[in-house]
Amino acid sequence: MDDKDQDDSGLAGKVAIIAGGGAAGDGVGNGRAAAILLARSGTKVLVVDRELALAEATAATIRSEGGEAAAHATDVTSEAECSAMVTAALDHFGRLDYLDNNVGIGSRGSVVDEPAETWRRVMQVNVETMFLTSKFAIPAMKRTGGGAIVNVSSISALRPRGLTSYTTSKGAVIALTRAMAVDHGRDGIRVNCVAPGPMYTPMVYARGMTDAARDQRRRASVLKIEGSGWDVGQAVRFLLSDRARYITGQTLVVDGGVTIQAPERESQEH
Repeated sequence: MDDKDQDDSGLAGKVAIIAGGGAAGDGVGNGRAAAILLARSGTKVLVVDRELALAEATAATIRSEGGEAAAHATDVTSEAECSAMVTAALDHFGRLDYLDNNVGIGSRGSVVDEPAETWRRVMQVNVETMFLTSKFAIPAMKRTGGGAIVNVSSISALRPRGLTSYTTSKGAVIALTRAMAVDHGRDGIRVNCVAPGPMYTPMVYARGMTDAARDQRRRASVLKIEGSGWDVGQAVRFLLSDRARYITGQTLVVDGGVTIQAPERESQEH
């Protein structure tokens, strides 16, 4: 493919599963943003969420804009339901090309503080779900000649900060991404990762973040601006598209420069 003035995204007519594609109310999280942006590029989308109503709200937004989407309820911790999710995509749209893994939960504390059951739950939801969705999505992609997967990690995997179970799980997502890229490159399947920074999404503001805390997060960015689900969605759309056709096994950090900057300190005269 040469560099011509044309739409070389290759997204039109393809089919994507967005796992974790719902969001509370009218909010736009990482998954909902990716689903809407892909649909705007002509991709047919199966929006998946544990709560059908949340997935349907995203699908309804896509349809209101003239796109094609269906909603499907899936508990991605269940192997059987992940298999049924892929079957639903094939039943609705006849093929599968892309998978975007957005499901995750948070935690706080060190290995001393964290209950063992919380550690296991974080690993199950943040890592095992991506293993399970991919287990069934990859064979379907192979039947259509290949595809692409994006797993959503976090900058916490790169900059630990008192969230040990969460940090470890998100580091495992990066390792899983690289392993899958090696395993399935021969099948024409690219696998990449997005590591978001402190995005302002429904998962964050549902916890009642104060204006002061929100501003502190904004100022942590080199750019001094606030990130949103749309920023992650744009990164996902790029990595799934043919514009990223020679990129696999990589982690794209989307954080406004948070991870390249040391904490601010008071200026001192020398």
